[in-house]
Order: sequence, then structure tokens, then C-alpha cells
Amino acid sequence: MTAPSPTTHRILALDALRGIAVIGIVAMNVIAFAMPGPAYYNPLAYGSVGPADYWVWLGSFVFVEDKFRTLFAMLFGVGCLILIERAGARGQASPWRAHYARMIVLFAIGLVHATLFASNDVLRAYAMAGLFLPLLAGLSAQGLLSVALGLVCVHLALGLAVLGPPLLAFHVKHLGSDAVLWANRQFGTDSAAIAALLEQGREGLGERVVRRAAAIPGQLGTLVAALPLNLAAIALGIGLWRAGMLKGEWRTFRLQRVAGIAALIALPGLLLLAAWLVSEGFPGALAGLVALVISAPFDMLLALAYAALTMAFLSRDSGLTRRLAKVGRLSLTNYLMTSVILSGVFASWGLGLFGEVTRWQAVALGLVPVAGMLLWSPSWVAKVGQGPFERLWRAGARLLA
Repeated sequence: MTAPSPTTHRILALDALRGIAVIGIVAMNVIAFAMPGPAYYNPLAYGSVGPADYWVWLGSFVFVEDKFRTLFAMLFGVGCLILIERAGARGQASPWRAHYARMIVLFAIGLVHATLFASNDVLRAYAMAGLFLPLLAGLSAQGLLSVALGLVCVHLALGLAVLGPPLLAFHVKHLGSDAVLWANRQFGTDSAAIAALLEQGREGLGERVVRRAAAIPGQLGTLVAALPLNLAAIALGIGLWRAGMLKGEWRTFRLQRVAGIAALIALPGLLLLAAWLVSEGFPGALAGLVALVISAPFDMLLALAYAALTMAFLSRDSGLTRRLAKVGRLSLTNYLMTSVILSGVFASWGLGLFGEVTRWQAVALGLVPVAGMLLWSPSWVAKVGQGPFERLWRAGARLLA
């Protein structure tokens, strides 16, 4: 995510990486807008009627799901650190006070976003994780990478503790157990749950606001559960900044080697997980555990590979790099406007296509906001500079700081 204030010297490839991250998020967010929640994790839950849908699921699972969200979190951490370091260089008395003000405003923006548009909003989670940045800011690159690895292990342990019992009950054939039934409602093909979610997804705007506002306290538990993994991504991003990779200081060969090693570990792991899901028939008890827990280390490694490849091949000034960089400079605005566009396509107050499209059709419709970002970002940056929501974030933080 781009920093809320302009910089005097920008790293073109880093801005392009932000652009790639916000574009990549669309490919999975469109599923959340187009279909009932379980379909996000499980292609059998809804929207898969032909081979194309299953190939789209496989491509998304291996190459997209949580990889670009991890990139977004990595770059969020880098953006926060840049602002803090710049404030320290200017001799600002309390850079952390300004940082906490930015996190409060970001959380508020995310809360409105989640209530009106996207219930899977990540801004709230990043703002909460950002509160722990003082614990990371003084660490070396090696220390930050060690922290990232440790936090991924914490995420795995907690995830297995919560989502492991349903899978165990499923495999010992306790199919009627509460744990298995719960997992099937959340991540599986429970027909009653799907029907209820379809009805819910077609509600009016007023009904949605009331329902989601009432659910805000209950969402805090989910946000807290996501803290270890988001902090791991933030630590990884800051560590790569400190190591010089995200500053554009590494040679191309070194970047290619890092990308190759990370991909050679991540891709076989993700393909094996996909094969496991297919062989088991996508039971909810397994689909949720794989998507939310077991795939996390591989997702982070592939995000690292994407970052390294971007810094290697988009370091030169070109038309493509500049366009992606403009998208990245407006990453907060583009992230939010994507939700506005997707709501206009799928919500009842728009075209009302929720639950009416297949998986491949939903992903194809996701190209609409992607095209919008690529078209409008260069002209906006050229004429105005900072995006409207970046300005709002900056202004709100100044009022609080």
C-alpha cells in the first residue's frame, strides 16, 4: 500500500510492485463479491459448472490466492517504515504518534469499507498489525526475516489447533460431529448454508449496512487471528527493504536466484495441496484448513518470488513499468474503488449479478476494475498527484497526530 504522503524520491519498481499487488488482489476479491463465502475456498461450493471453472480455481489457488494480499502487506510495512524513517531524519519529536494516528484513520477507512462494500477488507487487519511496528522497526534484516518465519510458525500452530479437529473428525468418519458440520457450513457445500448466503448476498444496501454494523464486534476475533500472518508479511517486507532488495540495490542475477529458489519450494507444495483437495473431494474440513493455514508458507514464498521478479525485470524505466507504478501510487484509492466497481456489478443496487455467474465468468468480470485502474491512474497522477483516499488518510492522520 502506498504511503499517505508524497515522496521526493520514488523507486519506480517498488511502485510498480504495489500496482501489481493491488491488481492481483482483484482476482480473488471478485469471488467474494460474486458468490457465497464458501466458494472463495472451495470450487464445489458454488459457481463451478464446467472444466474452465476448475482450471480457474487451480490457477487462482496456485498463483493468486493470498500471494498478492501478502505482497500488499509487505509493501504496507515498507511504506510505514519509510514515513517513520523520514520523520526521524527531519528531527520530528514523536514519529510514532503520527504513525499511530495513521493506523487509527486506516482502521476507520477499513471499517467503512467493510460495512458498505467488502466484508473481507484487509485495511483493518493491516492497521491492527501496524500497531506492533515499533517492535519490528529496530531489528536488522536478518532479525526481521527470523521474526517473519517465527510468526508463520505461530500461524500454523494456531490454525491447526482451531481447524485441525474438524479434519480429524472427518477422517475418523465422525461426519455428524459438530466440528465437521461447522466446517462444511463455513468452507464446504452445505446446501442450507449456501441458500442462506445467496439470500443474504442479494439484500439491499440498507439491510447490508445494518447487518454488517451489528457484526463489527464479532469480526474483531477474526482480525486478531490474522495478526501473526499479517505481521509476518510486514516483517518480511521490512526485512527485504533493510536488506536492499526492495530498494532496487540487488543485482538481477541475485533477484532471479531468490525468485527461483522460492518458486521451486512454493509451487510443488501448492500443487500437492491442490492434488490433496481434489483426491479428497474438497471436504469443508480440509478446504478451510488448506486455504487458511497449510498453504500460508507457500503463499508467502511465492509472494517473495513475485517481488524479486518485479524488482529484477521492472527496474528499467518503460511504459509498462510507469503505468504499473502509477497504479501503485494510488494503491489505497484503487483498492477501494475496485470494491465500488465490483459492488456495482454484483450487488442488488447495481447489476445484481451476485450468484448468477460461474467462477470463470466472475474472474473475467474482474478485468473491469483492473482496466479501470490501468486507464485512470496515469492521468490522475499526472494531473493531481496523490489519490483522493491517500489525501483523506493523510489529512485524517494530521488531525489526530
